Amino acid sequence: MQKTKQATPLAFHFADDGETPNNPVLPLLVYRGVLTRDAADPAALFEKAFASHGWGRSWRNGIFDLLHFHTRAHEVLGIARGNARVQFGGARGQELDVEAGDVVVLPAGTGHRRVSASADLLVVGAYPDNSGLDQKRPGQIDHARAVAAIAAVPLPLQDPVYGADGPLMAMWSS
Repeated sequence: MQKTKQATPLAFHFADDGETPNNPVLPLLVYRGVLTRDAADPAALFEKAFASHGWGRSWRNGIFDLLHFHTRAHEVLGIARGNARVQFGGARGQELDVEAGDVVVLPAGTGHRRVSASADLLVVGAYPDNSGLDQKRPGQIDHARAVAAIAAVPLPLQDPVYGADGPLMAMWSS
């Protein structure tokens, strides 16, 4: 696995908009270009990194074009191939461009949906081993119950890319 020099990820906070709870405490983190591409199987680099740091239940696919969030787990998205424009933070959130080599860590409750993508987009997703798993859309769960569930999600035990000493550990502990 080839990692670039550890750098501080970009951090974004999204307020609860009444439909998408987002996370009132933890920021969304965007790590730019942290894993180099492997032409034979670019997704394998992300799967190996995430699994070695306690982020399992991985999958390979794209990003849904419907707005959704998770109330029982944080999620990591590794962009293995291609690029996409993704709206984070719900209907009133922010659109960000992601590309091969980027990693996005979404705290529980953070709304997200694909706005557009290249035809070759390949994403690896995973969840901390110490969490549950669900997927909700605005209106599918009582908002107060969603907020309470999000507050109960434990912090991951390691940064999905850099492990116990990674920037997530400091940025999510305060």
